[in-house]
Amino acid sequence: MCPSACQGCQSADHPLFRQLDDFIAQQEPGRDALIPVLHKAQEIFGFLPPDVQEHIGRALGLPASEVLGVVTFYHYFTMQPRGRHTVNVCLGTACYVRGAKKVMEALCHELGIKMGETTPDRRFSLTAQRCFGACGLAPVIMVNEDVHGRVTPKKVASILAKYE
Repeated sequence: MCPSACQGCQSADHPLFRQLDDFIAQQEPGRDALIPVLHKAQEIFGFLPPDVQEHIGRALGLPASEVLGVVTFYHYFTMQPRGRHTVNVCLGTACYVRGAKKVMEALCHELGIKMGETTPDRRFSLTAQRCFGACGLAPVIMVNEDVHGRVTPKKVASILAKYE
């Protein structure tokens, strides 16, 4: 993954851009390829900075504004670097009633970031979702694909410590 503002990444000769170009070459040019190409670009770069979006637009024959519109419309895509681990807090009714807000505050305090941000070392990104469908385990957080139930603010540090 390439860090934000990497000096060599903005060149189409950079290996990550070549990897993206190889994928684009397998697609039909135009709008139908945009979402698969954006998914691949985010997989390669870790996020979708403006230079990557412009490159995709040129390669697919689309205006940069159209690429940006898709990136900003779908919550899956991000223009900010994400952490190696995504901590997702359930804020559904059952979790909220059982203390999800306090768990979220503990996570923010422990990580030193706000909801929607990524730690400076890019270890963690903090997000929220309305319901995980695990109401019986409320409050619930997910770290990557791992579900942690009956989370309390006191358990937050030990949960995070499992993820290097």
